[in-house]
Amino acid sequence: MKVILVNGSPRSNGCTYTALCEVEGALRQSGIETEIFQVGSQPVAGCIGCGACLSSGRCFVDDTVNAFVEKAKGADGFVFGTPVHYASASGAATSFLDRAFYGKSSLYVGKPGAAVVSCRRGGASAAFDQMNKYFTINHMPVVSSQYWNQVHGNTPEEVKKDAEGMQTMRALGNNMAWLLKCIDAGKKQGIVFPDREPAVKTNFIR
Repeated sequence: MKVILVNGSPRSNGCTYTALCEVEGALRQSGIETEIFQVGSQPVAGCIGCGACLSSGRCFVDDTVNAFVEKAKGADGFVFGTPVHYASASGAATSFLDRAFYGKSSLYVGKPGAAVVSCRRGGASAAFDQMNKYFTINHMPVVSSQYWNQVHGNTPEEVKKDAEGMQTMRALGNNMAWLLKCIDAGKKQGIVFPDREPAVKTNFIR
């Protein structure tokens, strides 16, 4: 079983990365394979709704999103991390997630997902709510912890001093590992993800 942890911060070793590493440590202690995927500091284009990915499975902008999508095919769970910018996920993380999820629901159905947010002081809960919406629109079990999945600090060193935040990250990793093992045990007993009805699309304007 493998979990991909996505660092949506342009800083490869900053506060968000520090939080993800704490989650990763708990996952590894439970025997789960992990990989931290860096969105990086290069610009990430937003989705333009061209629909090219609906037929090819790949975005026509060949950047870090396509690299992630290839890795996602072999993952069993995901943790997406972002710094908090103006009480929201970072612009790069938002553009990345919009394109990583749009038209690619089959990559995520039935796979546990979790969000991690890192902030200096405020805006964490708003960003956390935003991130979780990607999971709940794609049939993904949302993994919880003992508190909202957030850490506080302006530097990695400060984040490490956030005792409650670090404990929350470890609990998240433990809960993710537990759920993955439960899903695996269920599959071995013939319990599979429910069949999905064909999607019904309606508009509010008739």
